[in-house]
Amino acid sequence: MTTRPSAMGWTLALASLGVFLTSLDVVVVATALPVLRTRLGASLADLEWTINAYNLVFACLIPTGAALGDRFGRRRMYLAGLAVFTLASAGAALSHSAGALIAARVVQGAGAAIVLPLTLTLISAAFPDERKGTAIGIWGGVSGLGVAAGPLVGGAVLEGISWEWIFWINVPAGLVLIPLSALLLRESRGPRPHLDPVGLLLAGAGLFGLTWGAVRAPSVGWTDPEVIGTLAAGTVLVAAFAGWETRAPHPMLPPAYFRNRAFTTANAVIFCQFISLIGSLFLIAQMFQIALGYSPLQAGLRILPWTAMPMLVAPVAGALADRWGFRPFMLGGLLLQAVGLGWLAAVTSPGVGYGTVVLPLIVAGVGIAMCFPTVAGAVVSSVPPGDVGVAAGANNALREVGGVFGIAIVAAVFAHEGGYATPGQFVDGFTAAEWAAAGVAAAGVLAAWLAPGRPARPEPGRAPRPPVALDAE
Repeated sequence: MTTRPSAMGWTLALASLGVFLTSLDVVVVATALPVLRTRLGASLADLEWTINAYNLVFACLIPTGAALGDRFGRRRMYLAGLAVFTLASAGAALSHSAGALIAARVVQGAGAAIVLPLTLTLISAAFPDERKGTAIGIWGGVSGLGVAAGPLVGGAVLEGISWEWIFWINVPAGLVLIPLSALLLRESRGPRPHLDPVGLLLAGAGLFGLTWGAVRAPSVGWTDPEVIGTLAAGTVLVAAFAGWETRAPHPMLPPAYFRNRAFTTANAVIFCQFISLIGSLFLIAQMFQIALGYSPLQAGLRILPWTAMPMLVAPVAGALADRWGFRPFMLGGLLLQAVGLGWLAAVTSPGVGYGTVVLPLIVAGVGIAMCFPTVAGAVVSSVPPGDVGVAAGANNALREVGGVFGIAIVAAVFAHEGGYATPGQFVDGFTAAEWAAAGVAAAGVLAAWLAPGRPARPEPGRAPRPPVALDAE
C-alpha cells in the first residue's frame, strides 16, 4: 500500500514532534542544574539523578516500547506513550523536592521509551526506500533540534518564569499532539504478533543492571561492590538475553542481526557518540554559568552554535547518505566530534572569552549532526522492512544507555580532578572530563571505519546476509 504524499507529510511532522519532545527532555534540565542545586537543595548525586532517572528508564524500556508497538499497534502505543509522558511532565512541574522530581522523571522516561522507537518506525513505514534517507534526515534534524533547544529553552524559562515551566511546556504540546496523531496517523503492526516476555524481561533487567552501575559509580566509586555487582549482573543478563533469542519461539530481536556488519557497527557508533555527547552536555551547560559567569539564558544562547548543528546539517547528511552511503558521514562525524571536544578542553580556562570556545563547539556540533541521521539510516536499511521497529528499539536503547554512561564517566572524572568550590577548580575537572569525552568519540571512529559502504536491505522474511556478503558491496 502506497502512502499518499499528504499522509507522509503528516506522519513525518507528528512523529518528528514526538522525538523532539523526548529529546528535549534529555537535556532541558541541564541548564537548570545550578538552580535546582540551590532551590531544591540538591546534591551532585541528586543533579545526576534528575537526568539519569529519565535516561535510565528510557534506555531500559525502549525495547519493550518497540515490541508493544509491533504487537498492539504502533499508532495506539504512540498515543499511550505520549499520554504517559505528558502526565509525568505535569508531575515533574509540581515537584517540591529533589526526590519527587526524580520520581516524576522515572515515569517520564517510561513514556518516552514508548514514543521514541515508534517515531522512527512510523516514518520508515510511511516512506518509500528512495525517500527514506531524506525523511530520516529530517527526523534526525528535529531530534537534534530537541537537543539544541534544551539548554536554550531551559535558560529562557529559568530567567523568564521559573524552573517548573521547563516541564509545564510539555503539557500543551502533548494535549495537541495526542488528538492529531489519533486522527492523522495510520495504524500498523510489526511482523511478530506475539510478545517475547522472557526476552523483554532479560533485556530490561540487563539494561537496568548496566545503567544502574553506571549511575551509581560517580557517587560510590567504580570499584564499589554495588557497582561491580550490578555491572556484572547486567552483562550476564544481556548475554542470557542473546542466548534466549536463539531458541525463543517468537524472538524480539533476531540474533542474526548482530552478525550483520551494518547493524552492529551503527549501534557501536551511536553508543560511543552518546557517551561523549550527553556527558559533555552535562558539564558544558554548567561551565558557562559556573566558570564563565553567564546567566542560564546567556548560557543557553552560547551553547546553541554547538547544539543547533544537527538541525542544520542532519537533513543534508541524511539526503547525501542516500547517494554516498552511511560510512563517510559516521566516520567523519565522530572525528569532528572528537576534535571539537578535545579543542574545547585545550582552550578552556577561568574567564576565557566566548570567541575562543565557540569554534570548537561548532566543529563538534557538525560532527554530531553528521552521525544522527546516518546511524538511524544504517540501522533501518540493514533489516527487512517489517523489523524496523525492533531494530530502531535496539539502536535507541544503546543510544540512551550511552547517555547514562556518559554522565557517569564525565562526572567521575570531574569529581576526581576538580569540583564546585571555585571557578578554577571547576575548570580543572571540566577539562579533564572533556578530554575523556573526546577520547570516547575517537574510540568510536574504529566502529565507523568497519561499517560497510552501502548495505542493502534484506528481503522481507529473510535474515540479513552474512558479513562476507555485506563486505563485498
